[in-house]
Amino acid sequence: MIDLRFSDAELEARREHMVQFVRDQVEAAGVDGVVLGLSGGIDSTTVAYLAVEALGAERVHGLVLPARVSSEDNMSDAERVARDLEMSYDVIEVEPVVEALLAAYPEAEGDHVAVGNARARVRAVFNYLVANHDGQLVLGTGNRSEAAVGYFTKYGDGAVDCHPIGNLYKQQVRQLARVLDVPEDLVTKTPTAELWADQTDEDELGIDYDTLDAILVSHVDGPLSVAATARRLEVDPETVEMVRGLYEVSAHKRQVPPAPEPLE
Repeated sequence: MIDLRFSDAELEARREHMVQFVRDQVEAAGVDGVVLGLSGGIDSTTVAYLAVEALGAERVHGLVLPARVSSEDNMSDAERVARDLEMSYDVIEVEPVVEALLAAYPEAEGDHVAVGNARARVRAVFNYLVANHDGQLVLGTGNRSEAAVGYFTKYGDGAVDCHPIGNLYKQQVRQLARVLDVPEDLVTKTPTAELWADQTDEDELGIDYDTLDAILVSHVDGPLSVAATARRLEVDPETVEMVRGLYEVSAHKRQVPPAPEPLE
């Protein structure tokens, strides 16, 4: 695969840029601080570390939002991150809200995708409930790799005010996390959105992150054809086409909802 890691100087420049980005977003909005959801995974943990570096722990508030399908280990890791950074946090159960939704629309019971996305959207509602109440922005935890293939829930984890690591491929998030002194067990743990039981990101995507990053850099964001990318990376052309397809069908997630053009 392709080594996308930055040099030490490049990484430091990007770290400073992201830290200043958080400060600028808070200042421009005229708010007191930020709220973010903590999942115990590398993305939310890295954003938490950046936010505390940018604003100080007293201006960063975490939300740990477990559901029925959440593992105790991940929720414990999320709380550990907040304690290690000495930032305030709340634990709010999302399942009672999800159950109320299903009680109102029982036809969706058993549809793990629809219900999983509902969990993500309930989490977004709690993020904004707390942020609005406390006069804060909601920080997103999405990265460039997942955004490119639409691997996020529209109006769920995609419903945020800004994405501090949104220009980093997953491989680069890992590199940044290590420089920020994120615990190694969080850097290397298996990524999962925990939208349903036993879900993992790479299983759902059908591809590992290093291969995904390499295809994005070479073909989707880069100039190489499907065939040239497949040869360069020694993968099947069908894998490259799959990633291209995910990019194309998820375009609506990366855009403001469209409206008809005005009539002349």
